[in-house]
Amino acid sequence: MEAGRRRSLTDLLVARHGRLGDDVARLPGGFGLGQVPSRLAPDAVTSMVCGYCSVGCSLDVHLRDGEAVNLSPTVHYPVNQGRACPKGWEALAPLAADDRATQPLLRDERGRLAPVGWDTALEAFVSRFKAVQAQHGPASVAFLSTGQIVTEEMALLGAVAKFGMGMLHGDGNTRQCMATAVVAYKQAFGFDAPPYTYADLEESDVIVFFGSNPCVAHPILWERVCRNPHRPEVVVVDPRATETARAATQHLALAPKSDLVLLYGLARLLIERGAVDHAFVEAHTSGFDEFAAHVAPYTVDVVADATGVAAEELERLAASIAGGKRVSLWWTMGVNQSHEGVLVAQAIIDVALLTGNIGRPGTGANSITGQCNAMGSRLFSNTTNLFGGRSFTEAADRQEVADALGIDVGRIPDQPSLAYDQIVEGIATGDIRGLWVVATNAAHSWINHSELHDLLGRLDFLVVQDMYGTTETAQRADLVLPAAGWGEKEGTFINSERRIGLVKRVARAPGQALDDFAIFKLVAEAWGCGDLFSAWSSPEAVFGLLGRLSAGRPCDVSGVDGYRMIDELGGVQWPLPAGTTTTAGAERRLFGDGRFFHLDGRARFCFGEPRPVREATSRRYPLVLLTGRGTSSQWHTQTRTSKSALLRTLYPADPHVEMAPSEAEALGLAPDEWVEVASARGTMRARVLVTPTVRRGQVFVAMHHPDVNRLTFPSVDPQSRQPSYKHCAVAVRRLETWES
Repeated sequence: MEAGRRRSLTDLLVARHGRLGDDVARLPGGFGLGQVPSRLAPDAVTSMVCGYCSVGCSLDVHLRDGEAVNLSPTVHYPVNQGRACPKGWEALAPLAADDRATQPLLRDERGRLAPVGWDTALEAFVSRFKAVQAQHGPASVAFLSTGQIVTEEMALLGAVAKFGMGMLHGDGNTRQCMATAVVAYKQAFGFDAPPYTYADLEESDVIVFFGSNPCVAHPILWERVCRNPHRPEVVVVDPRATETARAATQHLALAPKSDLVLLYGLARLLIERGAVDHAFVEAHTSGFDEFAAHVAPYTVDVVADATGVAAEELERLAASIAGGKRVSLWWTMGVNQSHEGVLVAQAIIDVALLTGNIGRPGTGANSITGQCNAMGSRLFSNTTNLFGGRSFTEAADRQEVADALGIDVGRIPDQPSLAYDQIVEGIATGDIRGLWVVATNAAHSWINHSELHDLLGRLDFLVVQDMYGTTETAQRADLVLPAAGWGEKEGTFINSERRIGLVKRVARAPGQALDDFAIFKLVAEAWGCGDLFSAWSSPEAVFGLLGRLSAGRPCDVSGVDGYRMIDELGGVQWPLPAGTTTTAGAERRLFGDGRFFHLDGRARFCFGEPRPVREATSRRYPLVLLTGRGTSSQWHTQTRTSKSALLRTLYPADPHVEMAPSEAEALGLAPDEWVEVASARGTMRARVLVTPTVRRGQVFVAMHHPDVNRLTFPSVDPQSRQPSYKHCAVAVRRLETWES
């Protein structure tokens, strides 16, 4: 890199991080690494949103001598109101882990990852990726991003990769959790717009959870259900008797992946009972008559036969919804991670529309997001959607973005990116030869990951940018870039209820690790496109750019006047156009005026034919494997939660396979016995947990263990391209011997 560019990056880092102390290591060429907390008094308490799940709780961080030493939940924040789950209480622990990536690592001629300086790392990054593109074309390099970094970093990555480096393909791991909901909302409402606010959990008189276990996955939201003063009917539709199901007033333990048939039967019953809000349907929707005709064949007997749910249970659910004044319908991964998840999510929306349960307090068809910033990724990561929910294929959309950013419109791709699974397939076909993986552990989390392990080895160049150099994905990299984590950077997250919350720098990143924003700026400078991003000078400056990019869109945040406003108001829900006001802690839902985002202002009934699961059980593999969250103290691949000694005491050290007592008896298996769980793709070992939470013919394994995705079947929803983690065929076999 040229000396002038080096100096401009030094100035940028100094401006962002304050004076660089003499004790801070310095990069060759003058880059400083002063990751010191900024804007905060040395001994103070400051609040910021948690970096784990999508609930978006606020935590008070206690500083001593400028460094975070402890935290507690923020009392008056509208989301969590003084509560935190175990992960939140231990949010600082991952920052102090002894396996943090502290300097760049480059694989040498002997195949070992060896420490190098940032200048060498950047030279390798640029020369190797440019060589791949020169030989195989610009589209031969792709990136896989995340819902775990701040919105401003996502936006900068998407801009640098696509507008600067000429990449065409990039997707995020939000594809694994929220793509289904995105597509369903877009098709039904005209935009990816979750309509609710968390207050609806306390306003409803009927609450229905589909494939959702908030007791474990979103415990702060479950506490809000428990505080509901209306003594609500709480219904859980889930194959397992989850913690939430056991606390509910109704549990419909349907056969795995029979949700769509059940929902169509439910809609038919509601129509028969006269529960249709005809005034709402006629004024604000389209397609109801066609939908009613579509669900007519789904009689109670047909539904009972397909789902295993007794007729009286289905009738009771229909009666509860028909009699409710404020009915809210909620779903998470049990719906999204399905071979037909979009149709299921749309059927949930259809039930809300036909009963008029939307736009009012205590109502809504409400998708609870997965990761802390999945919503930021959905709107502003510039992956499969152009900034602000636009389309890469629309010339007018590309021109709007180009004008707002002051760049040549020719730099913006005119075709959409491949989705995550298609990028993986592109590696298999040789179309993708270089890959940049940011803040995600694909070698653990991707479906049927044994295949991905092989494919990663075929790449010409693999770069992994992460907090830890020990993840399964980082260990396969040619280059590891050490990144700062939550609490070592600043920016914003957007939670499930569309609330923008603030992340602050309250700790120093170790060694030569840099926040992702600084790494992306360094990459742009090294690539030779740094001038394109001169206005992207800081996360807050980027937030201002995103406000301009959102203006006039359904996700308009042009009225949010910087980080101070977010901080003072306790977060801000979108939309908030310029010229409008809001108050501290305000909670606002969408569609109260009955206007949706399609051009005609109407919501659409969307539906289709159910499809069989992609992998049925057989004599060899007679059991259905269900996967999901293990405990509230575990998070995804455990890359971070495993760093906390306290959290490790709250979940079992060994993987467990849950099975019904009659199943264990038939197989001659004893509690706590080691067994092998096998699918057509691989095996894992686990201890038997005999429990009535699963029914005969099903077993359950928590998603967090590194071997689980050896088993899962590589099926995706054809509309959302989201993987179906929740259903595959397995066998459980006794291990005659076990070597610990």
